[in-house]
Amino acid sequence: MENKKYAKDYTLSELMVAATSREIKDRETIFAGVGLPCLGALTALLTHAPRAIIATEGGCIGPLPKRLLLGIGDNACAENAICTTSLWRLFSDLQRGYFDVGMLGGAQVDKYGNLNSTAIFGKGSYLNPAVRLPGSGGANDIASSAKRTIIMIPLDKRKFVEKVDYITSPGHIDGKMREKLKLRGGGPSAVITDKCIFRFDKNTKEMYLDALFPGVTIDDVLSNMSFEIKVSPNLRTVEPPTEEEVQIIRTLDPKGIYTGDGLSKLTFEDYIQMLEDSYRNIGKLYIIKLGRQAFERCSK
Repeated sequence: MENKKYAKDYTLSELMVAATSREIKDRETIFAGVGLPCLGALTALLTHAPRAIIATEGGCIGPLPKRLLLGIGDNACAENAICTTSLWRLFSDLQRGYFDVGMLGGAQVDKYGNLNSTAIFGKGSYLNPAVRLPGSGGANDIASSAKRTIIMIPLDKRKFVEKVDYITSPGHIDGKMREKLKLRGGGPSAVITDKCIFRFDKNTKEMYLDALFPGVTIDDVLSNMSFEIKVSPNLRTVEPPTEEEVQIIRTLDPKGIYTGDGLSKLTFEDYIQMLEDSYRNIGKLYIIKLGRQAFERCSK
């Protein structure tokens, strides 16, 4: 049996990334957005899924970026990529069913895994909302067409609602409508939060509590939701991140831009130094973890 060495000093964001990475299987194709989803996908690539292929929205397939991705148009998205193509071609391949996993986030999620990233109505409406959000981007395409989706979203009453104000990205819709609409993708398989993991009942398609993060109770979860859910009879505790996972996550995001305080405390000088250090440290990480293939790609 494998003797895992668990980290003792990890953050909830790092556990969230590690838990997400474990959802990915070797050889899978992954449509990952920048931020925590991409960190999760890269962590999987560098641990248990070395033959997984990551794609980013701008059209880059299989990149091995040597610094943190800060946007879908970031040059790093194309670094050491197997292929760089167009956005429309990537989404065409997505709609043809070529992607195993899509990774999504949003402002609201409901019990069927529907996501809202369009508008928070409050006392208003779609035309006059309390908050106008960025919108879909490619999220609707991913949710509709990927074979399964993994949702990453912090647990909060304002985010976990009975019914989202607007369905930007379809989950299981109402439990039945997804099949009637003949959407190619299979819908969400898991919701990874900073306190627990939810999954979906095979029959009702409703969300249920599958696993708790270490030190978190059922009451901690239920008190941060606006609707009631079932609890798995086989409720488990999520394994802490291993020392290896934490080391990889911190090498990929050394200043905690996605796993910490963001850019708020980062000076320009620190940012430039991070880029220079990352180019060396992440390149070494690929070669150590992925071997000759990574050496040949990263040495060009």
